Amino acid sequence: MSFFSKQFIDVIHWTEPGEGILAYRFPMEDMEIQNGGQLTVRDSQAAVFVNEGQIADVFGPGLYTLSTQTLPILTYLKNWDKAFKSPFKSDVYFFSTRLQTNQKWGTATPITIRDKEFGAVRMRAYGIYSYHVEDAKIFYQKISGTREVYRVADLEGQLRNTIIGLMTDAFASSNVSFLDMASNQSHLGQLMLTTVKPVFADLGLSLDTFVVENISLPDELQKLLDQRIGMNMIGDMGRYTQFQVAQSMPIAAANEGGGAAGAGVGLGAGFAMAQQMMGAMRPPAPPAPEPPPQAAAPVSGAPVAAPATPGASKFCINCGKPMPKVARFCPECGGAQQ
Repeated sequence: MSFFSKQFIDVIHWTEPGEGILAYRFPMEDMEIQNGGQLTVRDSQAAVFVNEGQIADVFGPGLYTLSTQTLPILTYLKNWDKAFKSPFKSDVYFFSTRLQTNQKWGTATPITIRDKEFGAVRMRAYGIYSYHVEDAKIFYQKISGTREVYRVADLEGQLRNTIIGLMTDAFASSNVSFLDMASNQSHLGQLMLTTVKPVFADLGLSLDTFVVENISLPDELQKLLDQRIGMNMIGDMGRYTQFQVAQSMPIAAANEGGGAAGAGVGLGAGFAMAQQMMGAMRPPAPPAPEPPPQAAAPVSGAPVAAPATPGASKFCINCGKPMPKVARFCPECGGAQQ
């Protein structure tokens, strides 16, 4: 009577109740699979039979009648001699083989790479990738095991850290400078896909797509890069200063009283600073020629000869340069004469 009191399973199937499930163990409890029972494996699924701790068989999408012909490996393991006429008990695991999309990856802290233009560069990056279970047997043996439910979130940290660990070498070996990485994100994504794919395959997974969405510098390095870009855009500092002064003049003219005076003082200080900067960047001027020797002072008591002709000359009292005697201002330094 104990044989008839047992519960038998005639139909084995599974539909995903929600997102993010990679493996699911069919609830067997004390039930046994009826000889001739039906196994339904839908598209984007795989089923694995585990008997006495060993994988007996793997089924792809389709409808199967469970008999000696459909379970040859399981029949061999059980070593039945009754042509599989009695019920049997085995664990059945379903695996979702559909694409797991929009899986995010990113650098929690900046990574350091060697750049051909800047040298060592600390950078951040993030993006998305997608994968699916390709080999249910390997995934069961290495990842999911006998757990009742194995979810995408359980594997997320392992995959993300694996990607970041391989990204440093992949980006450094790409020979793409940091300034060109933004225009080569598609190329970098394909490079990462090739680099990471064997690691996923070792877990029974297939990496289908890998997308690099953004590459950036930490805030402190980004400010330095912005300053460098700004200096390159300015180009001629002298013209830039003249442009700034011309832009400020209408603002200073519009202010009245103290405001105008303050604006004028600020404008003058800015213009003086700009002149100092331009002077520092300008190549040094050649040394000025020495002034000609001055005539010796007359001896005390000796008569001083003064030319009476209109074309006579004298010496500037400020710079000592010769100048016409009738001139009131020195043509060299502009100084007034007594």
